Amino acid sequence: MAMKFKYVRIQGTELAENTMYAKGIFSMCVQLVRNDVMEQEDADLFHEIDSWIAEVLPFPPQCRRQESVVCFFKTEKEKEMMRMVQPLMWLLEKYNHPFFVVYTNSPGEIVYEDEYQIVVKVPGFLQIEKLQESWSPEEEEQEDKEDQ
Repeated sequence: MAMKFKYVRIQGTELAENTMYAKGIFSMCVQLVRNDVMEQEDADLFHEIDSWIAEVLPFPPQCRRQESVVCFFKTEKEKEMMRMVQPLMWLLEKYNHPFFVVYTNSPGEIVYEDEYQIVVKVPGFLQIEKLQESWSPEEEEQEDKEDQ
């Protein structure tokens, strides 16, 4: 039996300056447009989708005030939202910009909620329990030789 998730977020590998949390799909696309990475036709597509989202989704006051928050879509509205966000994922892929689709039931403290999304307070720090040691094939070969 598959687990049912309540929330989904599309995020990248880079951190947003204001939240120190992984950037969301819109921030990543804005960055590609601002850095003149996207061709004009693709930038126009992004702006068209961004305008549609702005019309459909309420703009949470926490986001307007640029508080340390992140947004998740509700999975109950996922089909409708993904239909509009899918082209943005296609654009990220086209420009080789890595992203992840993250599903969760425990996103953190919810400070805003509407029909389509939730807004979650970001903790003021990243929790890193232990850094993974780096690995390279050369080091492993060297260790194998030493063990012999």
